[in-house]
Amino acid sequence: MDSIIKKICDGDIRSASRLIRDIEDKLPAAKTKIKKLYAHTGKSFIIGITGAPGAGKSTLADALITELRNRNKTIGVLAVDPTSPFTGGAILGDRIRMQRHAEDSGVFIRSLATRGALGGLSLAAGNAIHVMEAMGKDIIIVETVGIGQQEIDIVNHAHSVVVVLVPGMGDEIQTMKAGLMEIADVFVINKANRAGAKQLQAELTSMLNLSPKAADGWKPPIVMIGDALKPLTFAEDTVQLAQKIEEHHSYLQKSGKLTERMHRKAMAEIKDALSSCLMEPVMHSLIESGELEKLSEKIKNRKSDPYSVAEEITEKFFQKQEKR
Repeated sequence: MDSIIKKICDGDIRSASRLIRDIEDKLPAAKTKIKKLYAHTGKSFIIGITGAPGAGKSTLADALITELRNRNKTIGVLAVDPTSPFTGGAILGDRIRMQRHAEDSGVFIRSLATRGALGGLSLAAGNAIHVMEAMGKDIIIVETVGIGQQEIDIVNHAHSVVVVLVPGMGDEIQTMKAGLMEIADVFVINKANRAGAKQLQAELTSMLNLSPKAADGWKPPIVMIGDALKPLTFAEDTVQLAQKIEEHHSYLQKSGKLTERMHRKAMAEIKDALSSCLMEPVMHSLIESGELEKLSEKIKNRKSDPYSVAEEITEKFFQKQEKR
């Protein structure tokens, strides 16, 4: 076994961090290492936490880590953050969040930059999850960047999806209608001490009663989480959240739906890998040759259109492949 692979499988944080960085930087060697790691993945339970910006996802994840550690679970955390326009790195980063877990050897926290990815996730997130799986983490928490209505990619990576809502933000129900409603396995109404929490709960309950998802055997529960500045009640609410997530995990296992979700995850991974294998060499070749600039000028000046250009590139690329 490759020494780096062995170190990661033994839980070495430095080796895991280095590989995740290389994955983000799209170094060719990283892809080779992921191939070798893949046989050691697939045993972790993956929880996705998603919702609009300002919903308190990081605070909730921090509390959930504490509760899961109390249950003797080892935890990996991927916090997907907005991208810095200057460095390309994560603007927020794990340095300013979840600080109290930094010295816990049973917790590995890593920030990823979205780098322009839509859907709330970094393009590197899938492989970063694999690194944490190979480390042997019992549970992996993936906290998405928080872009509201488009934030549904997490469903292709997580086994259980927690959607966090906050009363008084104005567009909670509209956001749910746009996609989050369909992907939620557990709903959290965070900051439930605020005015409007009961109304939001009632509206959400009404929508769930009309949802076809309830017919498949699991009706997403609604967990009310109170003021984070009141540690005792906040901790009690977090225990309830952890319990509901655990109940959903048991439901997935007993119903056979965990296998369905793993199949969906595998399909998404094939799609992502295929896109990477096809797109990256093409884009690299176009950039190196200067052809991309010429083609963009043609589109800008309306001498061609994006579809015709894409067809031209595809045809040239496959002709080159056939000649080899």
